[in-house]
Amino acid sequence: MTILANLIPLDNVDPALVEALLDRAFEPERHLRTAYKVREGMDWLPALSFAALDEGDQLVGTIQCWPVALTDPAGRMHPLIMVGPVAVLPEHQGAGYGQALMTVSLSALSPEAPLPQVMIGDPEYYGRFWGFANDATGGWTLPGPWEPRRLLTRCDNPTVLPQQGTLGPWRR
Repeated sequence: MTILANLIPLDNVDPALVEALLDRAFEPERHLRTAYKVREGMDWLPALSFAALDEGDQLVGTIQCWPVALTDPAGRMHPLIMVGPVAVLPEHQGAGYGQALMTVSLSALSPEAPLPQVMIGDPEYYGRFWGFANDATGGWTLPGPWEPRRLLTRCDNPTVLPQQGTLGPWRR
């Protein structure tokens, strides 16, 4: 199935429309999720965050990426990019909008200095299409409940990732 979508920078969309879409895709209680605590106080990254408009120019999906860090046991912060949420309106899910948003966002990463990416998601799905895996995250902790198998990374050289640490907002 081919979708007809217009992918645009997320900062070209009214923030109220983005919030309404996120509420519909994830419920208003989404703010209580651990992923929100990981990126608390941070602004999403405009260069890596996009919106999907359907052929009638209606907002049907978004992806946001965030600056986060893994703080190792010695207190050193290792910067990462948190991918997500990837949100698509319920009536448009399964049509390829989420895949298109993931692909355009990851394609926007700088090939000269790509930071490792982290996300909370289904390892089978995100591993198959974009190479995310949970191999390097077994010793990581998050500021709230999470399923360890769903904490995923994508990195050209996973040996640069600390084996232990706590994931949270990037603080300079």
